[in-house]
Amino acid sequence: MTQTSSTLGSAILDQVEQAKRDFAKAFRVLQDTRTLTATNTLQAYLRVPGTDLVIALRAPSPWDDEPAIRASVVSYDGVVHLDETLGGAQTLSESREAGSGKRYAQVLRERAEVNVVIHVHTPYLGGWAGTHRVLPLRYAASQRVTLARELPVYIDRRQPEPAFIVETIEANPHTPGLLEANGGATFWGTGILQVAKLVLLVEEGAYFQALAENLGGSREFGPGVLEQQWKMTGLWAEGQKLLGEVA
Repeated sequence: MTQTSSTLGSAILDQVEQAKRDFAKAFRVLQDTRTLTATNTLQAYLRVPGTDLVIALRAPSPWDDEPAIRASVVSYDGVVHLDETLGGAQTLSESREAGSGKRYAQVLRERAEVNVVIHVHTPYLGGWAGTHRVLPLRYAASQRVTLARELPVYIDRRQPEPAFIVETIEANPHTPGLLEANGGATFWGTGILQVAKLVLLVEEGAYFQALAENLGGSREFGPGVLEQQWKMTGLWAEGQKLLGEVA
C-alpha cells in the first residue's frame, strides 16, 4: 500500500510517474545489455525543481518475489512524503527512506546543473574501481558525449561522497562521474535517461580498455579523433577551448 503525504501536488506526482517510466527503461536496457551486475544495483536520485525534494528510485532486487519499480519522495533533511515500498497498514512514520533524501542533498543544493545522481554497479567500472586507478576515457564512443578526459576515483570514505562529487565538479565542471573505490560508480547529469546512456557507453569503454590491458594497455587518441567525435555531438567548439586550439 502506497503512503503519500497530502502535501504533494499533482505536478510532483506526475513527475514521479515519469521518473518511474524513465527509470524502468534505463533498468531494462542496462540489464538486457549486461551492463548491470547480478545484484541489480541501480539507484537514481532526481531533483524536484523548485523544492527541497528528491525522487528516489532503485532497481528491484533479483530476490524480490514481485519485482517492480517503486519510488519515494523525500526532502533533503529526511522528511518522507511518499514511500511506495510500504505495505499493509504501514504509515509514513515507519518509512526507512529518510536517507534517500539526504544522500546526495549537498550535490543538489550546491550544483544547480545537476538534476539527477545515479549510483550503479557494473562489471568493468567495478573492476577499474578495485584498482584505485583513474579511468582515462580512451574509447571514442564514450568520449564523444563528454568533454571530460577521465573519471576520478573516490577512495577516502572519511570524506562523504557528495562532498567529493562537489569538489570534483568544481575542479572540472565537465566531469560526469566517478569510480567508487572497491565498489561501483556514481554518475550525474540532466536526466535519468541521459545519465543511463552515459553509463552504458562508459562501461563499454571500460570493457575495451580492460581487454587492452592484456595487450600492452590502451593508448591516447590519434590526431583528429577528438575533433571528429566532439563534432558529432556539438561539443567541438568548447573542446577546442579545452585543448587550447582557440583563444
